[in-house]
Amino acid sequence: MSGLPGSSAPAGLADEDAAWTVASSQEHYTSPYVSLSVDTIVAPDGSEHGRAVVRPHGAVGVLAFDHEDRVLLVQQYRHPVRARLLEIPAGTLDVGGEGPEDAARRELGEETDLVAEHWSVLLNLVTTPGYSTERWTVYLATGLSVVPDAERTEREAEEADMTQWWMPFDDAVEAVLAGRVGDAMTVAAILAEQARRVR
Repeated sequence: MSGLPGSSAPAGLADEDAAWTVASSQEHYTSPYVSLSVDTIVAPDGSEHGRAVVRPHGAVGVLAFDHEDRVLLVQQYRHPVRARLLEIPAGTLDVGGEGPEDAARRELGEETDLVAEHWSVLLNLVTTPGYSTERWTVYLATGLSVVPDAERTEREAEEADMTQWWMPFDDAVEAVLAGRVGDAMTVAAILAEQARRVR
């Protein structure tokens, strides 16, 4: 043993569901996109602690590849960080009754004018579990084809200023490692795909 604190992880160690008692919850803000409450939670020892909880819709992302193994990135303005970020196509689960894969298909079409024949889940993420309930699902999409002109979405606001870029996958990995791409979902998706390929 190394003498360091902690125990050796058993095979298959994973996140586990758990729920401390919520003694009270006070909503401070709500909108069609996000709500904010302050929950008072009860620890196993009986002590109480206030925790801010942001409840956005979940989100999906699409790591889409063409036949040359290039990944599709969109670049759009993100006001909170005052930057035009390189990202995989992505969006929120904001259509009632729509499942994650359907949302991913919709977002790919809306942001890139593409449809994909083959879909698979690449990874599932919790984004900022210290204060947010948001979860993301990222899909791999291949077998791309173009949406007919008459069926394309008219992009508005920040999306109207969006540009699309095809980047060789090895270059995308390098861009992430060099810090030229900082969007969390995009970084996670590209590195997860790189890890999947070298297993």
